[in-house]
Amino acid sequence: MAVHGMIDLETLDVFPTATVLSLGAVKFNPLTSDEPYSELYLKILVDDQDRLGRTTSDSTVEWWGRQDPKIMEEAFDQTDAVTVEEALAQLNKWVVGVDEIWGQGYGFDITILENMYRMVGKPIPWQFWQISDSRTITKRMPKDPRKDMQTNLHNALADAYFQAKSVQLIFKHFKFDK
Repeated sequence: MAVHGMIDLETLDVFPTATVLSLGAVKFNPLTSDEPYSELYLKILVDDQDRLGRTTSDSTVEWWGRQDPKIMEEAFDQTDAVTVEEALAQLNKWVVGVDEIWGQGYGFDITILENMYRMVGKPIPWQFWQISDSRTITKRMPKDPRKDMQTNLHNALADAYFQAKSVQLIFKHFKFDK
């Protein structure tokens, strides 16, 4: 069985040094329509990231201000947030056994996480050849499959789930078998 992982971040910047508000991840098999599983949802302490020099941009904060207040409140809520080191340790455990790691867009989710690992001097738990970009294959579809199913936009766990479901639909559409 193919084990793929979809990771999504909600951040306060768009650069590799971005402060991460939350991380959502699900495992899934892109060759089936089985439900994604093994959910991971973490809030990461903003103050802990400040000490590392992670970045926030005014334009991203302004963008958050234009989002649904309920989603924004969830994103910025630091209840049960963990340190950077704890978040990366939990992600390390979650990624065990995953054959391929997906993010929505080249240079965003995975790049930000890799930068975070480097900042704290921890090894990245995947190889460069294990990384795939769901935005690139989604653009090959006549219509983005997420548009007909996605709810809770900008919740990292919900986004990871719907991105994984989208990859499954794209694999089926193009009749990918591996």
